[in-house]
Parts: sequence; C-alpha cells; structure tokens
Amino acid sequence: MPTGILVPNDLEGVPAFARRAEELGYDRVWAAELWGRDAFVSLTAAAETTDDVGLGTAIANVYGRSPATLAQAAATLDQVSDGRAALGLGTSTKKAIEDLHGRPFDRPARRLHETCELVRAFLAEEGRVEYEGELFDVADFPALGADVPVYAAALGSATRRAVGRTADGWIPHNIPFQELPEAFETVAGAAEDAGRDPDSIAVAPYVPAAVSDDPEEARAQIRRHVAYYVGSGEGYRRAVAATFPAAEDVAEAWRDGDRDAAKAAVTEDMIEALGVAGTPDTARAQLDAIREIDVIDEPMVVIPGGTDEDVADRTIEALAP
Repeated sequence: MPTGILVPNDLEGVPAFARRAEELGYDRVWAAELWGRDAFVSLTAAAETTDDVGLGTAIANVYGRSPATLAQAAATLDQVSDGRAALGLGTSTKKAIEDLHGRPFDRPARRLHETCELVRAFLAEEGRVEYEGELFDVADFPALGADVPVYAAALGSATRRAVGRTADGWIPHNIPFQELPEAFETVAGAAEDAGRDPDSIAVAPYVPAAVSDDPEEARAQIRRHVAYYVGSGEGYRRAVAATFPAAEDVAEAWRDGDRDAAKAAVTEDMIEALGVAGTPDTARAQLDAIREIDVIDEPMVVIPGGTDEDVADRTIEALAP
C-alpha cells in the first residue's frame, strides 16, 4: 500500500526532508500550508532534489487562491516534477480564513465543491473551460493538459458529499480510523449520485504519529496534537466528539486557555483511535492495522508540530515502508 508523509510544519529544509523520505521508500511527500511557508514553492524546490517520490499539497485552502491560480500552480509543479504532483485542497478553518486571509468563511462545502470541480476542468487534457456555478463563473479559457489528481480534505457530511461529487481523493483528519468506512459511505453515496465510481476515490487519511523508546513520550505528542485540533477547530471537535464525548472537555479547556488541562482531557482511547504512538515495533504494528482498514488506500504519516527532533527522526525511520 502506498504510504505518504507530511512535511512537519516547523521544519525548514523541505528539499532535504523530501530527499530523505524518498530514500526511505515513502511514496509521496505532502506539504501543508497555513502561514509562513508556501506549499507550491516548497514542493517545487523538493522536485529538484528528488527523482521519483510524489509531491502533493495537504492542504491548500480554497479561499486564499482562485481555482485558476490553484490549477496553474498544480500544473506548474507537475511540469517541473515530471508528472509527480497531486493537489490536496480543503476549506481550512474559520480562524485561518477570516483572521489570516481576511475573507468571510461562507459556504465552505459549496466553495470546496466548485473549486474542486473547476480545478479539475482547468487541469483537463484539452478543450476550453466554461463554468457557471453559484460562486464562480468562468468563460473560454483553455485547459492546461496536466494529469494531476485532486484530493480534498473533508470532515462533515456536506464537505464529504462535495468530495464524492468532485474529487479524485479524500483526506480525512481526526475521524477515528475505525469509523472511516462508515464515514466514506457519505462520499460513496454522493459519488454514485453523480454517476461516479466510489472505488476511483482514493482515501488518504492523516495518521498523526510519534515513535520513541519511551511510549509515554510518544503518546504525549499525539495527546498534544489532538488537543490542539479539537480545541482550535470546530469541525475537528465535532468529528472527534461524535465518538468521544470527552472531546467537549478538551475543547472547553482549550477555549479557556488552559492548554495543560486540554491535553490531560485527551483520553488513552482517543490517542489509540486518532494516532499511532509507541515504540518502533508497537507503532509499526499500529500503522499496519490502519492499513488493513477497509477503504484506506494511502495513509499519510503526520509528525505533530513541536515534536522533539529525536522523536521525529525515529518516527520517520520506524514507519518508512
């Protein structure tokens, strides 16, 4: 099964990381983009230092750039990497869109739907693009002829339906791994309604991971990761709380500014269901179990931000294919 890895947000040397990931056998290197680093520029630099590893954004938000800008950035990355690009899109969060990009966080599911649909039209092999949507109208521009798969991150049912109708892949995060087959049913139903084959949609979940000889140190990294996302993103809170009511306590403590209490409220069951943590042998067994879950096609190893450098290094090596 193909295995990807996400470039840690606090890592400076993206090209060197990508080269190491390729040497270790990872199939794709994904780059996040929130603030401080442009994913497309970073991956273009990585393309120059690698030969075969795939290169994808996970994720570029659909508010900060127009669909046309996203499409031409993806097409350019695909050209300089000799066909290795993938485009991962998502809505991001209300906080990021309104307080960073200065845009209203309105109709996120519709914006994801139209952006994915329009970007795929722009990336088509031939023809001229004509599009009339509720948010975007495009008239008479040529397709770019780039074979770039478009993935979309989605948690709630509305955005999952958008994935099913328009995307080549689904990137879930903070949906418990064992719940992914049921959550994918929404994606599959939307795909069938749109006349698409659900089996053609790749599922590439984020797998937060930490490996250490001290299992508690590894679990602490996942606990911090879960607390941050549940506390700072409403969609993440809902996704986790659907299975673990304790997520409400995590979010409340985070909103109150008590980060230690938020982390303490993350239960052992939440860590097990939402991440991989432990010694090298334990962590590899956990990742293997995730690979065996029905619908998962391409797990993405995610090292939580702020993880100790030694733990990060052990994680990259221990979970390599």
